[in-house]
Amino acid sequence: MSGLSGGRRLLALLLLHSALTQVVTFVLRPTSAYRAIELDVPAAWLGALTASFAVVPLLLAVPSGQATDRFGERRVMLVGAVLMSASGVVFLLEGLGAAGLVAGSIVLGTGHLCSVVGQQAAVANTAGPGTFDTAFGYYTFAASLGQAIGPALITVVGGKGAIPDTRPIFAVATALGVVLLACTVFLHTPERERSAGPAERGGMGTLLRLPGLLRALVVSCVVLAAVDITLVYLPALGADRGLAAGLVGILLTLRAAASMTSRFFLGRLARWAGRRRLMIGSVALSAAAMAAVAFPLPPVGTGVLVVLLGLGLGVGQPLTMSWLAEVAPAGLRGRAMSLRLTGNRLGQVLIPSTVGFLAAGLGSAGVLWATAGALALVGAAARRLEVDGSR
Repeated sequence: MSGLSGGRRLLALLLLHSALTQVVTFVLRPTSAYRAIELDVPAAWLGALTASFAVVPLLLAVPSGQATDRFGERRVMLVGAVLMSASGVVFLLEGLGAAGLVAGSIVLGTGHLCSVVGQQAAVANTAGPGTFDTAFGYYTFAASLGQAIGPALITVVGGKGAIPDTRPIFAVATALGVVLLACTVFLHTPERERSAGPAERGGMGTLLRLPGLLRALVVSCVVLAAVDITLVYLPALGADRGLAAGLVGILLTLRAAASMTSRFFLGRLARWAGRRRLMIGSVALSAAAMAAVAFPLPPVGTGVLVVLLGLGLGVGQPLTMSWLAEVAPAGLRGRAMSLRLTGNRLGQVLIPSTVGFLAAGLGSAGVLWATAGALALVGAAARRLEVDGSR
């Protein structure tokens, strides 16, 4: 019983760590954009500020997974927490200008990557067989909660003006980074034998030979890209149709709340329907709702469709995490999670631009229809994906 309660305490601490990581990130990223506006930086620098969060971590994703498997999750998470705290300090240094904002974003993105890779490997190595769906459902629920709290803190600390007072926001985020670091210090993951077995020596080659891996990675990255597309194109669709910004904000909140709900109950849903059926059903629901929401409808009808869209989109990420945790050898789980993150980042860069190009001339509705088509394609691919494991 003591081991069981210890595992629960560790998972609870990991959930807190996940929420704090996302709070810091979702405070610093928008606030850095506000600081850039204060500094009247050129549009090119704004693009660099956005890309800098993802580009360097994209190159470091696989090495961070290798470091997690070799040195342990806690050490990599400590590096991540230190970098996230340091990024707040860099943002506070007003004399660095636009280049300082880009540097701070690079440090933040790298710290976020180390934290997330370590968290996901720790959840995978802490949760036992048969509990992966529940553990990763709770983990992604905590991450979503942090993403919701972060922007709210900007209003609380920075005021309600069009451009908030950025300095106190950066200071609060830095303090939260220190809290994250303290949380990491007290987070003791179980010690495991780290001598390289045959699978570990095979490294990425072993992972890439896992049946269905590429299909699972494609499902994961398309679902995540679809989430990003809704964040941009639902407001654009609302503007095209003259919907009030407040109504669009409510729609986005409904989508996020619905995704959190499906993640919270993921373990029960997977036990009830089976992982494979749940994967196919959630992607199909997302595709249908995404296509339907692009049609002119009354606000209530649009709200219902957005809730269905959120319920479907909330499942893909934690379900692919739990499947990877089950099929990857214990000594390669950090690399498995980093490989998934690499695919996700590539998808976030390539899919929205590709969908936008294909749907050129059709407006925001066309982009949503094209995204629904991409979801339908990966849903069909998921039919050949064996994700139910031994159950």
